[in-house]
Amino acid sequence: MPTRVLIVDDEPFVRNLIRDTLKTRDYETGLAANGREALEELARHSYDLVISDVVMPEMEGFELLRRIRKEYPSLRVIILTGFSREHEISDFLLHGANEYLTKPFQVAELLSVVEKVLEE
Repeated sequence: MPTRVLIVDDEPFVRNLIRDTLKTRDYETGLAANGREALEELARHSYDLVISDVVMPEMEGFELLRRIRKEYPSLRVIILTGFSREHEISDFLLHGANEYLTKPFQVAELLSVVEKVLEE
């Protein structure tokens, strides 16, 4: 069964870049523009991993992470953030993110983090 990854970002360019990158490794992907859409997608389909931006309209990444930990406790989550301050990153990790990537990121870095998290 292929690995399924839900990509959550309000920027279509970022969503499509991640989707196209993951497809090179045969991952199946779903897309959502914000946390609310992500929760709707998670209710409809099963995923192995969520990659989510932090700053989005309607429901931000931190709230999405909180809801995922409550409703889907074993689901792996990678947070995308433009923040590089350690205390903000550690907040995401303390609240259940498996890993994080800072924007902008390199394609090789994305693939490396995805593979690491999926192997855990």
